[in-house]
Amino acid sequence: MLAILFFAVSGVQAKEKKAVYIIIDGVPADMIERLDLPAIKEIASEGAYSRIYVGGTKGGYDETPTISAVGYTDLLTSTWVNKHNVWGNSNLHPNYNYWTVFRIAKEQKKDFKTGIFSSWTDNRTVLLGEGKPETGNLKIDYVRDGYDLDTLTYPKKPNGLHILDLDERVSDEAAKCIREDAPDLSWVYLWYTDDAGHVYGNGDVFDESVVKADRQIGKVWDAVKYREANFNEEWMIVVTTDHGRTDDGFHHGGQSDRERVTWVATNRKVNERLLGGSSSILDIAPSISRFLGFKIPRDILWEQDGMPFIGKVDIMDMRVVPVGNNVDLRWKSVNGKARVNVWAATGNNFKEGGKDIWIKVGTVRSGTGAFTVDLSKLPDSKFYKFVLEAPHNHLNRWYVIK
Repeated sequence: MLAILFFAVSGVQAKEKKAVYIIIDGVPADMIERLDLPAIKEIASEGAYSRIYVGGTKGGYDETPTISAVGYTDLLTSTWVNKHNVWGNSNLHPNYNYWTVFRIAKEQKKDFKTGIFSSWTDNRTVLLGEGKPETGNLKIDYVRDGYDLDTLTYPKKPNGLHILDLDERVSDEAAKCIREDAPDLSWVYLWYTDDAGHVYGNGDVFDESVVKADRQIGKVWDAVKYREANFNEEWMIVVTTDHGRTDDGFHHGGQSDRERVTWVATNRKVNERLLGGSSSILDIAPSISRFLGFKIPRDILWEQDGMPFIGKVDIMDMRVVPVGNNVDLRWKSVNGKARVNVWAATGNNFKEGGKDIWIKVGTVRSGTGAFTVDLSKLPDSKFYKFVLEAPHNHLNRWYVIK
């Protein structure tokens, strides 16, 4: 009773949690690991650095182009292109039924404030779908974007050097807004590294562009540290990229190892998912959502193909293996005692904005690592969705009969 009275009188409150993620465009993991990048290294020293991947399953139903806007949307929705429908950088038609982490933030009971800092307006108006009925008329609270349209202030320079000026403005605006206004969830996008790669390929200029991006990241990181030192706040910062590059550094879009292998750095302690080496860009949004305490409707959550790399998890690395007229669902167990509910759906109404009919087909201990589904006991179909539901995370995969 005395302890309760003490805390009530002293007014001790839990720290308010906030998150920011930064995408530096088109930087493969080997460059991050080779160069001296003080900001990224300091962030990782407080949490973790790891290689991750993009591009979906090579040769699978979810194989995804290693292209910029595609990668941003992978992160935003925690889905691959077979769901979110963003196939390139132009003629974009996102499927807004797969909610972005920004829409999830705005659907919470608490009024979460959001911010975006980017040269491209399409990141906000198209990928996030701000103001569209399909996104629930999503509204971003702090907007600093569209600088590439201001050709008077930022006239074009040879070899894309004006883009470096845009990134300076973006990082300055992001750092200033975080220091002064501290949005609960922010996205910072830095562009020049990708352009340097396209113009120069591997070499000193591309290397220096990454070093400069690290300095810009440092400004945002300094703002985060300022908030934590002067306010009752706890921050998660995530730094990543959207895709790697071909071996010569000039191109991307394909499925080569260097195009698929990317990376993430965060100041938060991580779990077996990131340490196990099988994490992807899809795991970032679920991790941020968990850190911020978001409540996500089941139908939205079960469509996410990623899983959190912070906090407790029970299962990971789900596979679907055909065995005669049945399928084996297999996974790696993290918590062998966890109970795993197995669900199946034989349609994809969700894609069109409808509701799927989920059938519970069994329950098993995580430690078994496998469950056999008798397809004859399900409605006849050429398409199946499976979800493994454990106490601390879920996994999902499709099975398509050709």
